[in-house]
Amino acid sequence: MNKNVLITGGAGFIGSHLADELLENGYNVRVLDNMSEQVHGKQCKRPQYLNSAIELIKGDVRDPKKVQEVLKGMDAVYHYAAMVGVGQSMYEIKEYTEVNNLGTAVLLEALSKNPVEKLVVASSMSIYGEGLYRDNNNTIKAGVERSLRQLKAGDWEMHDEAGNILNPYPTPETKTPSLSSVYALSKYDQERLCLMIGKAYNIPTVALRFFNVYGTRQSLSNPYTGVLAIFASRLLNDNPVLIFEDGNQKRDFVSVLDIARASRLAMESPGANNEVFNIGSGNAYTINEIAGKLSEILNKEDIIPEICGKYRVGDIRHCFSDISKAKQILGYEPEVSLEQGLIELAEWLEGQTADDKVTMARHELAVRGLTV
Repeated sequence: MNKNVLITGGAGFIGSHLADELLENGYNVRVLDNMSEQVHGKQCKRPQYLNSAIELIKGDVRDPKKVQEVLKGMDAVYHYAAMVGVGQSMYEIKEYTEVNNLGTAVLLEALSKNPVEKLVVASSMSIYGEGLYRDNNNTIKAGVERSLRQLKAGDWEMHDEAGNILNPYPTPETKTPSLSSVYALSKYDQERLCLMIGKAYNIPTVALRFFNVYGTRQSLSNPYTGVLAIFASRLLNDNPVLIFEDGNQKRDFVSVLDIARASRLAMESPGANNEVFNIGSGNAYTINEIAGKLSEILNKEDIIPEICGKYRVGDIRHCFSDISKAKQILGYEPEVSLEQGLIELAEWLEGQTADDKVTMARHELAVRGLTV
């Protein structure tokens, strides 16, 4: 018998790709989504990319009656509904806390009364804060941070006690979280709540810490979404991409198709129960490299990036994933190279229009003193 699966936030970027992955593998999919304007535009209607086989129910994860309604007949749940974005979370504090924290609590209270066979929650690499570092003696360093004085001086890198620059190192799940934004705090809360209540009510639960996800269907008019979508929005409007600090900060970019597959594997792997996993590519690229690759593939190389030399409160310098645990337990292997993924993204972008709101978002941060 086919399993019935609910995806909260399933009409969005990651959720819709996960829905496709599940449909292709014989699952029945129901989606709960509030169809927020920031993600879906003013029309807030069913996205064209959403497979017609998916049952879409419009509603808010904070609404207990709606949540109870959509859980009826479900065998498993993916909790992917969340507000995303580090910068915006630092001033829309109430909204982020309500949607991410309260929304999760409402869902879990409903599940405590009607448990399912499996719960998978989307967590984030943002919970780590800074990644791990290695000094010149090959000693691994955790918990290193940059001072405000250092940032104001434009000294962007991490240093040891002697002033030597530390080298970034892949971050495993064992690193102690360091929560540097409201968004990060809310994602950690989602993760911990799900694992805690899952254990209490015997609901096998898996938390997936996604790194920087990119791909088709990402909102191009949301200035707080993934960096590649934000860059694409700028370039499609013939505007320079805006890069904070010096652009040499390193991140792990992973295709949404790999994310969707990892999500399915988490559902199907008994060994994943009650565990957390990094889901990334296992590779590190600087923001400058990413901007250059995207500009090249979109034939916008003549548009020179704007490297603003400012720090955005809540940002970190380097963080990229150690995915050995996901490989070992989930059987996860990234299949989409950055080059392949960018080509697919570029093809999709050809038919898209983007409402570039980056200048507005930059102003919102500046007037609140959230850039230095």
